[in-house]
Amino acid sequence: MNFLIRDEDIIQAFETIRDQVVFTTKRIFVINVQGVTGKKIAYISYPYSKIQYFGIETAGMLDIDSELIIAFNDGNKLTFDFKKGVDIIEISKTISEFIL
Repeated sequence: MNFLIRDEDIIQAFETIRDQVVFTTKRIFVINVQGVTGKKIAYISYPYSKIQYFGIETAGMLDIDSELIIAFNDGNKLTFDFKKGVDIIEISKTISEFIL
């Protein structure tokens, strides 16, 4: 990933339903595939220092995906749906390490 700066490492990376979420040692990158063909891609960087709070929803018996909600100081919120098998608890631990 060419967007990383010096002393920044990728910790975890996940595919959501259509997009990707990359957790680094400095921020969260969202790779948003746009359009019908998927050729247009938006890369958005969210620094951990701007996170106000986050929450998770684990997958249930009939619900196959888990959810991560992140709220930022400016009032914006992100919601990610993760496929079955993604350890949402581990993701929350990663975020906690950088914002607490």
